[in-house]
Amino acid sequence: MSEGKKKVALWDAESRQVYKRLLGYSARYWPILLISIIGFVVDGGAIALFTKKLQPIMDNLLTKKDPYLIHWMPIWIICIFLVRGVAIYISNYGMGYVGRNVVQTMQRDVFGAYLRLPVTYFGNEHSGHQVSRITFTSEQIAGASTDALKIAITEGVTVIGMFIVMLQESVYLSTALLVLVPAIVLITTAVSRRYRVISRRIQGMMGSVTGTVEEMLQAHREVRIYAGQEQAAERFKQVSGRARYLNLKIVATSALSGSTVQSVASFSLAGMVFLASRPSVIDSISPGVFIAVIGAMGGMLSSLKRLSNVQSTIQTGISAAENLFALIDTPSEVDNGTAVLQRTRGDLRFENVRLIYPRGEFEALSGVDLHCAPGTVTALVGRSGSGKSSLVSLLPRFNEPTNGRILLDGADYESYTLASLRKQIAWVGQQVVLFDGTVAENIAYGELAGATEQEIIAAAEAANAMEFIAKLPNGIHNQIGEGGNMLSGGQRQRIAIARAILKNAPILVLDEATSALDTESERLIQQALQRLMRDRTTLVIAHRLSTIEHADQIAVMDHGHVIERGTHAELIAMSGHYAALHRMQFNEPSVAVAAN
Repeated sequence: MSEGKKKVALWDAESRQVYKRLLGYSARYWPILLISIIGFVVDGGAIALFTKKLQPIMDNLLTKKDPYLIHWMPIWIICIFLVRGVAIYISNYGMGYVGRNVVQTMQRDVFGAYLRLPVTYFGNEHSGHQVSRITFTSEQIAGASTDALKIAITEGVTVIGMFIVMLQESVYLSTALLVLVPAIVLITTAVSRRYRVISRRIQGMMGSVTGTVEEMLQAHREVRIYAGQEQAAERFKQVSGRARYLNLKIVATSALSGSTVQSVASFSLAGMVFLASRPSVIDSISPGVFIAVIGAMGGMLSSLKRLSNVQSTIQTGISAAENLFALIDTPSEVDNGTAVLQRTRGDLRFENVRLIYPRGEFEALSGVDLHCAPGTVTALVGRSGSGKSSLVSLLPRFNEPTNGRILLDGADYESYTLASLRKQIAWVGQQVVLFDGTVAENIAYGELAGATEQEIIAAAEAANAMEFIAKLPNGIHNQIGEGGNMLSGGQRQRIAIARAILKNAPILVLDEATSALDTESERLIQQALQRLMRDRTTLVIAHRLSTIEHADQIAVMDHGHVIERGTHAELIAMSGHYAALHRMQFNEPSVAVAAN
């Protein structure tokens, strides 16, 4: 077997495996699926039965004027199509029910996978592709798991029924099918491969379309300020144009398949007429037999055409399922911890910690040694890219150290379960993340959802947030919009701080937590944070040195190293990097602003 044939064989085997797994989602609703399948069989059988009745209609009713058929044939026809109508309704509704449940189940599986994937995954792929899996790709599987099954069964039964009718009426005329069947098999095989290739490209392109729209919506202010409308429109035109081109290739393939089937069918029909008109048989074939065979052939051709085009739906669904299953099968966050940490003392120690990001070629951290005693405040300072954020990202194990180890209460922190470790940490970042909901829902988020209204209000007061919350129409139950877009930057920051206060965790991470506040709010928040930091191990990332002068220790970082460590007074006395940063901020404010 050649290499190309091996690839095709392997490809087909993989396709069957993916499709089998996809159909497993439909099989969960097997009672409804079974009823729908019975309906499809009745639908296809009714058409074949009606075609079978064409022979007595022509030969006995119209030619011989049989009174029995004159009375009963109209009733039989009405009964046939009434039964078919009921079967179509039940089967279509049943398949629609199964299809929507399959899509919802797949969407929930994909969303669940996003919730358990490691943080590093989200930086390796555009968010547009991630959103597209939920909004577009998941929808593609409905056709392959239900619609294709519907067509395959209905049209398959119709083809078999019509073939039986043809054989019953005239085996001689049915030999015309010898031209049709092999050609249909070849066409279906070729079209199937082409659909598969194009469908996989469409999945990726729709992610690009979604990503382009998402970027524009998130950056709509910048687009307007910098007059980027034309550039944004041109970019969207390009990605949507490529998507249109690929979808047109699907349409063209479907149209070519249909026209080819019709062309081949014309040879079969012509062959049937040729066989029926032979002098030796023309007198022995009645008009009813000929009409029944021709009708069966016509019905079979229509069904064969739909069966050949169903490959588009199946291959699109298989490509979509491959994409989704690849995500679902992606390993979750590594959690080898077995010990459940109830509440840490906060004794945190970094020992020769190194970090290289999965796709990086340089060390973000190069042998960091740092001890944070329980209940103390450690400030991390240094220019952008010095490793401050990389260091604190290790605490909740968003990243794993490449070398070295981190000890918490004297034990390797990887020995603790992820859930119990993260329960010890409260985090307030410079980029505030709020959710579409009420003020209370954002403060008491996740594991904090059981907090009482009094506890939420107390946390908001401690964060100096009640000053503006009390003025909202519904107070803490007021909606704040997507991402908190109904609030100012400082208000959003104070809600995030209130969330951290409510969590009451023994370890606190503040990443420029007061950067979005005005001077008066910052003063009040600093007071609140001072109370919050009492008896907690706190790591503070700060650019404004005035906010961390009272820290128990300050670690100055540069190129992934801790190059200086001490109190504010000790570092100023050393006249090193920290002293230089301090002089720059307080003596040359214009330079400091430029540096930040």
